[in-house]
Amino acid sequence: MAVREDLAEFLKSRRARVDPQASGLPPSGLRRVPGLRRSELAHLAGISAEYYQRLEQRRAANPSAEVLDGLAAALGLDAVETEHLHALAHPPRPAAGVAPAPRPELLRMLDLIDKAPAALITDTFDVLAANPLAHYVFGAMIAGNMARALFADPAARDFYGDWDAVAAATVAQLRRVAGRYPDDPATAALIDELTTACAEFAALWAAGDVEHRSHGVKRIRHPSSGELSFTYENLELPGDPRQRIVTFVPAPGSTLPAL
Repeated sequence: MAVREDLAEFLKSRRARVDPQASGLPPSGLRRVPGLRRSELAHLAGISAEYYQRLEQRRAANPSAEVLDGLAAALGLDAVETEHLHALAHPPRPAAGVAPAPRPELLRMLDLIDKAPAALITDTFDVLAANPLAHYVFGAMIAGNMARALFADPAARDFYGDWDAVAAATVAQLRRVAGRYPDDPATAALIDELTTACAEFAALWAAGDVEHRSHGVKRIRHPSSGELSFTYENLELPGDPRQRIVTFVPAPGSTLPAL
């Protein structure tokens, strides 16, 4: 499947999740499909039904920022979804490439973080470097691409205490990357690979969700240290927009060895 997220498909998926009555629309009888009708969304967004139909039929190009903002408001999109909608309508070019190797200063920073697991990863979950505690805690899950390990390694389902939530968030974050960099062949190859190889990934991708995670909680079942819980922070790098340092701070009760 093509990795470039289609504007029409994204609009359809978001339209299907909107409760018409919650949008202030009067009851209108039996509905064959969930969500808003095209004409209803067009009315709420302040555009003509004919123009919105052309958007969903891929016959309208270059919708204005005002049209996109109106659709976002009518659909109840959050800030990340709105950014994604604009990126789909007006993809940035050229795509920013991922740096082939981490900067030495970042590697030294990882070495200086010795009380918590930390890793340098790309926005497509390639692990560029990790400190010893990260290797101890995550093992094979951090050896290459964390998204690939999550869906392809059977051990991941036992390793992650909330695998379903991690899987959904991972796919939603990859969707955001695909929208921002539609011409990046590495992103396209990864998503095509996972869609073909894993039914769960394909189903989550088809759901159309998009997300940006800046922080959260990660629970794992470690083979030696047992149940562990961490709060993580994604520290984005202004000079390297497709790389970030992720730190995992152990929660109370989660004990790590001194390495």
